[in-house]
Amino acid sequence: MHTKIKNTVWKGLAILLSILVIVLSGLGIVLFNASRWVMDTWGLITFDEIIFHLKVPMEGTNTDMIFDFINQCLPAAILVMLLELAIFIAFRKRRKKYAVVCTAGIVGAVVLSVSAANYLWVNLDIGTYLETQGKDSTFIQDHYVDVKNTELIFPEQKRNLIYIFLESTEATFMGKEDGGAFDQNVIPELTEVARNNISFSNSDLLAGGAYPAFGSTWTMGGMFAQTSGLPLKIPIDGNAMPNQDLFMPAVTSIGDILAEQGYRQSLLIGSDAEFGGRKNYFEQHGNYEMLDYGWANANGKIPPDYRVWWGYEDQKLFDIAKEKLTEISMTGQPFNFTMLTVDTHFEDGYYCEKCQPVTENQYANVYLCASHQLQEFLTWIQQQSFYPNTTIVLSGDHLTMDSDFCLNIDPSYERTVYNAFINPAVMPVQTKNRQFTTMDMFPSTLASMGVTIQGERLGLGTNLFSAEPTLAEQYGIETIDEELVKESKFFDNFVSDIKVEGEE
Repeated sequence: MHTKIKNTVWKGLAILLSILVIVLSGLGIVLFNASRWVMDTWGLITFDEIIFHLKVPMEGTNTDMIFDFINQCLPAAILVMLLELAIFIAFRKRRKKYAVVCTAGIVGAVVLSVSAANYLWVNLDIGTYLETQGKDSTFIQDHYVDVKNTELIFPEQKRNLIYIFLESTEATFMGKEDGGAFDQNVIPELTEVARNNISFSNSDLLAGGAYPAFGSTWTMGGMFAQTSGLPLKIPIDGNAMPNQDLFMPAVTSIGDILAEQGYRQSLLIGSDAEFGGRKNYFEQHGNYEMLDYGWANANGKIPPDYRVWWGYEDQKLFDIAKEKLTEISMTGQPFNFTMLTVDTHFEDGYYCEKCQPVTENQYANVYLCASHQLQEFLTWIQQQSFYPNTTIVLSGDHLTMDSDFCLNIDPSYERTVYNAFINPAVMPVQTKNRQFTTMDMFPSTLASMGVTIQGERLGLGTNLFSAEPTLAEQYGIETIDEELVKESKFFDNFVSDIKVEGEE
């Protein structure tokens, strides 16, 4: 009787242990592969970006990326789990061998999990990030210029603004003869736009631009920095942002400023505006009309159920932009038309029907195509009746995170974000040898529209058209990053002002 009970207990424990080992092994392999996939796919990803995306809506994520993750991370895990299941079945009556297999499975799972954690810990520099969270910095508080306390004088005839965020576009991609890092210029038209208009450079050559400081190294971070003059810092223990009613109401963005001045504002993107919190931010700071993938689908701007890449490609985006700009310009109301391109998103970009196989590298071909398409769009704008009273700002949102596109660049080369101001209302004091961050685009954009800014600073940004030194020129880029990564009780006040649904 005792033997029978022991056998029954053993069988029950064996089944539970087998399930535990199989699950742990599968998770260990998934974690190990996922850690490699993350760093291979997002070479420049930062820990603060990961934290941000864990706290905001993920609707609209590129399905190709999801499938790539599944293909890279799950097959090996499933194969090992099935193999372990077969071994457990074969050894179910051989207790010693069964115990050895279980032990090996558990040890292997632990080793893989620890290896994955260590890999991410080192590559994302998580230790430094966590260490700085316990150190309060007063840098933001000491240098933040509140728009509410700053006099802004608009011209009698308010200028229109077309602001185009260029996905992952760097000054780096210009040819070496202009100070870029590439033997072959992959943004030739954009290079000429920079040459023939106003483009600020961190060197004495044409190629050069803004440094993406901490909190502005991904799309939403970049858009936030360029429109508010602040880094997008979300505390690890901060409010969950997907359910928020208000997105940093204490922050005053360019959208808030222009809305108060009677501007009609629109955000045109070929993806889901929910992704990354873009809808919340732009609707709540300037009441932007959301012209995203869902809007295009619902209004017949794209074929029914059409979806490629992140939603729809830039070829369609520019066609829609022409239609909307024509419509908006006829109202007589000053407008702020903001766009975000998408074809040049990593990994390798979207190769549309307009792209040509000029090089052997797909991503380079996509950039060449994107540069040409943008030039065509700019030419169209310059032919419209509203153009003389319109300022166009072109800016990359951040550096590309493509895993291998910049591998052959000299490690000492400082990669920067592309910028160009077309038809500005004022001329700059100095365009070359300027050290600046994307946060400086905030007051610079207003200045390019003819707005006079008391003190030439807003947020942490400085008007680049003025002679006022930027914070980067005063303290250096490294110091700014070191301070911004630290905890800031002053900045946390912006985050704590977020109201979450259900709260009184």
